[in-house]
Amino acid sequence: MNLKKALKNKLEPEELELVPRAFDIIGDIALVEIPEELDKREKLIAGTILKVHRNIHTVCRKMGMRSGELRLRELRVIAGKATETVHREHGAMFMLDVKKAYFSPREATERQRIAEQVGPGETVLVMFSGIAPFAVVIAKKQPNVAKVYCIELNKDACRYAGDNIRINKLGHKIVSVCGDVKDEAEQFYGKCDRVVMPLPKEAHKFLPEAIKCLKGTGTIHLYHVAPEEDMFTDAVKLGKEYCRKAGKKCKVTGKRKVLLYSPRNWKVCVDFKVSG
Repeated sequence: MNLKKALKNKLEPEELELVPRAFDIIGDIALVEIPEELDKREKLIAGTILKVHRNIHTVCRKMGMRSGELRLRELRVIAGKATETVHREHGAMFMLDVKKAYFSPREATERQRIAEQVGPGETVLVMFSGIAPFAVVIAKKQPNVAKVYCIELNKDACRYAGDNIRINKLGHKIVSVCGDVKDEAEQFYGKCDRVVMPLPKEAHKFLPEAIKCLKGTGTIHLYHVAPEEDMFTDAVKLGKEYCRKAGKKCKVTGKRKVLLYSPRNWKVCVDFKVSG
């Protein structure tokens, strides 16, 4: 829904210019960014969303950027009550509380892109796995995957990951580990064909562990945040540098702009083939 269009006759022209065109929908919850200039209009904006989208029952206002070790953003409920929901994506279901665990519906296409690359018999490790969306999508898209392992630090996200593995009936394919990647990755050294690293800002710091998890030759999907004028140079440099330090060969096999992270900065993914 174009929120500006829905509010056209309810706000002054200068106010309307400040309204975002769209918002995120997770299950039956809308997450909307409202500039402070429209503080007094937040109830009107929330009510308009509820009126136009009958399937939405809660509207949360985003309060600042994601921050902290668990990548959480402060959210304030401005309409409705519940912050726990079930989100559906490409035949999968994801339970979560939007206040307690990170999840982006805008990364659905990226999850499918990664899943489509996974071959039969592969063992995959997803670091910083959250509520297990990558793992679930991979296991659904490639039913002959050998195993998908997840590591997540956020205990609430781990709990929902367990729920999501269960409700999608993938307990025989996905193993969820709750803990720090630095501590837990060692148990997967030399066991994986592919490592997914969807932490946007700090993932590169865990490349030594990711490289060790590969079976000699394998694929790493490194996510990074970069300015839109030069989105891939830094991620490529980091990947090659860590491979060199590990005595490995490294070839870039793909580059992908994923989503806008902040003004003029993008979350991107670089795919590396590691060997040697």
